[in-house]
Order: sequence, then C-alpha cells, then structure tokens
Amino acid sequence: MQEKRRYKRLPIQLHLEVSEIFKQNNEIVKDLDADITVFDISKAGIGFTTSTVIPDGYYFNATLQLDNTEQKLFTVVKTLHHTQIDDNTYRYGCEFVGLAGIFNFVFDEYAQSLGEEHA
Repeated sequence: MQEKRRYKRLPIQLHLEVSEIFKQNNEIVKDLDADITVFDISKAGIGFTTSTVIPDGYYFNATLQLDNTEQKLFTVVKTLHHTQIDDNTYRYGCEFVGLAGIFNFVFDEYAQSLGEEHA
C-alpha cells in the first residue's frame, strides 16, 4: 500500500510539555499539564503519544529542536485526529500551522543525518 502523505515521516524522540490548548476563536483550556512524547515528524506535522485527552481541532504552541541542530522551531500545532492505544495512552496526528517554509532546510538536514532521502 502506497502512502499518500505529502512528506515522509522521520523517526524522532522529542519531549514536549503542554499546559494550554486553544481553539481558533481563542477559547482557551488551561491546566492541561500534558506530557507529550513525539515519535515522528515531517515538514507537515508531528505524531505523538500522551496520557492526556486533547480534543481534535485544538491548537498548542510548540518549540521543537531536532537532534542535528541547535536551531529551535517555534510553531503552532493543530490536533487532527487521535486513537486510544490503551487505558492510559492516546496517539495523535497533528499538523504545523504557520511554520515558515524557510525551515524546510532543517528537516532536509535531519533526514540526511538519518541517512534518509529528502523528507
């Protein structure tokens, strides 16, 4: 089965902490206190697991730093879908919102450091 994604997913180990999520209309949910483990990344978004339920369609701010660079990427992430893996773990698929195209080189360098073709 051929994957229909625009960009190749690359494995990664990142840890994020999210304390606040929001809707596009600025409806804010505070005291979320979610520990997030990012397991893959692409130019379009991230996949992660967490024990916290985050509704689809909500946004959060993220600071990402890939292993091969000291460059930090500041972006907004939108939750697209989730699946419950077990009683305490949920798997999420998310997209980057407003990540400047200029950061494509960061992903390309990361893919090369993994021995992958361009993402």
